[in-house]
Amino acid sequence: MTHQTIDEHDEVLTSEDLALLRANLCEQQVFRRDQLRQFAVDAGPHPGDPGGPPVAGQLEVQVRLAASARMVLADVEAALTRMDTGGYGVCHLCRGRVERDRLLIVPQARYCARCQQVREAAR
Repeated sequence: MTHQTIDEHDEVLTSEDLALLRANLCEQQVFRRDQLRQFAVDAGPHPGDPGGPPVAGQLEVQVRLAASARMVLADVEAALTRMDTGGYGVCHLCRGRVERDRLLIVPQARYCARCQQVREAAR
């Protein structure tokens, strides 16, 4: 089997890579949905609670964790949609290829490494 490559960091994703990445994304999707359900259960009233409000610090931490989980879930679901529509692995800024190694580490990546660095530097 031959790989079409520009350099070793720009390899084409194989069908095996895509299957592995899809499985990883689906696993993350299930985990984040379960995590959000658990946050909702934890935030609700519990039988036997003294009836007092939750400690402010704990509530703030849960709110931040839930927001982070929702953001990651949205990124994961967007990556799965890109897989289904043929846009997976294409950088949203430069329209170049997102590096294979990067996708294997961060399967929901929207940007190539160079564009991600530019975005982070602009913050």
